[in-house]
Amino acid sequence: MREAWTDERLDHLNQKVDRGFTQVDHRFELVDQRFEQVDQRFEQIDQRFEQVDRRFEQVDQRFDRFEASVDTRFDKVESQLERINDRLDAFHRTTYYFSGGMIVVLLGALIQL
Repeated sequence: MREAWTDERLDHLNQKVDRGFTQVDHRFELVDQRFEQVDQRFEQIDQRFEQVDRRFEQVDQRFDRFEASVDTRFDKVESQLERINDRLDAFHRTTYYFSGGMIVVLLGALIQL
């Protein structure tokens, strides 16, 4: 059996539907607010990552300068060690020449006796 819909019953149904749509609209507004908050949070995170990227670039630049400085120092040390090596080679040759000369002198002195 079918029931008849009175104006009062239709008005009540209409109000119920309006309240339901109002609740849905309110929930969508809350969801929109949450998405807005999430977007803002992502923007903050992006800014932080940009700051971190800039800091890493600065650290890279510092390491590059440090590396160049260390390379220069090692080049100087290597140059000094080469000069010392050359001097030791010269001293070694001089010692051989002196020893050889001393042997010749001693042999000459022994032959003279």
